[in-house]
Amino acid sequence: MRFTFRCLDAEADAPLLHRWVTQPYASFWGMLSASVEDVVEEYARIQASGHHHALLGLDGGVPAFLMEEYLPDSSPLAAVYAVQPGDVGMHLLVAPPSEGPEPGYTAAVMDAVLARLFARPQVQRVVVEPDARNTKIHALNGRLGFQPAGVVTLPDKEALLSFCSRSDYQAARAALDTLSTPIPQGASL
Repeated sequence: MRFTFRCLDAEADAPLLHRWVTQPYASFWGMLSASVEDVVEEYARIQASGHHHALLGLDGGVPAFLMEEYLPDSSPLAAVYAVQPGDVGMHLLVAPPSEGPEPGYTAAVMDAVLARLFARPQVQRVVVEPDARNTKIHALNGRLGFQPAGVVTLPDKEALLSFCSRSDYQAARAALDTLSTPIPQGASL
């Protein structure tokens, strides 16, 4: 397996995350002007919440992406859609490439994240709510099985609410190797 995961340490990992979230490509992450201390505070809050947590994705042991998973019924999403048993929310931010973009890299990362989530039998759907203007991530989501449900208003953005069922993911996964258009590294969700 190319990718592995480890629990994020808010204090120790903050300098690395700060470099990622303050890059122009990460504008939809909402932390462009964050300080390292802001990153520590945000991820300490997430890790202590009991319903939202963050993991670092490693590529060959090197940090390569940030994954957050959360319970939609404990988030602002609970006010905009009927949360179903088995729903899990997900955010994803891929690190800037160190040696130039690798075609298909972000799709491979997303595939690994979805495989990890769907490996738990209780997970029936993955829910995402990227900024409605983030067309790169909408394209990636569609390629991996997400179905848009419409634009919703959240406290921090207008978001495209989308769902990926286990069967939609499996169908998309079967076609992953035949993607004809590479997905650029550096998309954020």
